[in-house]
Amino acid sequence: QVQLVESGGGLVQPGGSLRLSCAASGVTLDTYAIAWFRQAPGKEREGVSCISGDGATFYLDSVWGRFTISRDDEQNKVYLEMNSLKPEDTAIYYCATDRHTVRLGCPAIYPRPYGGEDWGKGTLVTVSS
Repeated sequence: QVQLVESGGGLVQPGGSLRLSCAASGVTLDTYAIAWFRQAPGKEREGVSCISGDGATFYLDSVWGRFTISRDDEQNKVYLEMNSLKPEDTAIYYCATDRHTVRLGCPAIYPRPYGGEDWGKGTLVTVSS
């Protein structure tokens, strides 16, 4: 049974930093991809970043150079380090995975999830002065 639990969200001023964590159980990170998505009020969900089992990483253009995805295989956690945060980064951030990522990597679910993924409950990031 797959379980994903996000943490690390909060209120931060523009230009500040946060590190989000996604604790995974029921999957091994060296075989499954983990993706981060976000959804702002009134907007559609969008893919932010993804890391494949082989370590390949992907980023949304608007976060390139500001966000870094990484993982700790021993702790079975994926991190999203977010720097130079902007008000437009305000959203609920979710992590997700799926069994199809074992064979296909991130493209199985990122940037467009297909509807069968396992999701965490999300963590709220608010960027405001």
